Amino acid sequence: MLKNHYIKGVSEAGCDEAGRGPLAGGVFAAAVILPDDFEDERLNDSKQLSETERYLLRPVIEQSAVAWAVAQSTAEEIDRFNILRASIMAMHRALGMLGVEPGHILVDGNRFVPYLSPTTGLAIPHLTVVKGDGKYMSIAAASILAKTYRDDYMKRLHQQYPMYGWDRNMGYPTKEHRRAVLQYGMTPYHRRSFTFKTTDL
Repeated sequence: MLKNHYIKGVSEAGCDEAGRGPLAGGVFAAAVILPDDFEDERLNDSKQLSETERYLLRPVIEQSAVAWAVAQSTAEEIDRFNILRASIMAMHRALGMLGVEPGHILVDGNRFVPYLSPTTGLAIPHLTVVKGDGKYMSIAAASILAKTYRDDYMKRLHQQYPMYGWDRNMGYPTKEHRRAVLQYGMTPYHRRSFTFKTTDL
């Protein structure tokens, strides 16, 4: 059973990202503030849900949330700054797009850079939670939004570059994707800083 809040009575934003491991496409992050009375027993870590379940939950989250936002860091930014920094940048962007300033931030994982309040300039308190998308509703909700919006993005890119199979592998380094890179080369959406072995193709 997922917990609703870490600190009850405080406006709390859950943050998570999707797309740290692919060879192509940006990394997406979402921030979600859920109301205190939000309940949905279907809510879970996006990786534990089917694609159908994630897309059924997305409008429920968007309509129920006090505020939500999705942002990304591009493949170029991932190459320039590294994937960890780019992931945190995307989370900061999502937080900045909320329109409601949270009093506390829950972040999936074990690394984060304090997010400064646009109004006070002070760091908003945060807590990093390993496997938080399986523990807190707001992080699980963020994981679902980040994952589904990134999948939509990769499916759109697939229309331009169908030879890489991005509508199926979402940019991850499957054999199909790696073979396509060897055959057709890289696109502007590939991460130049990511490498893969060709010995097992």
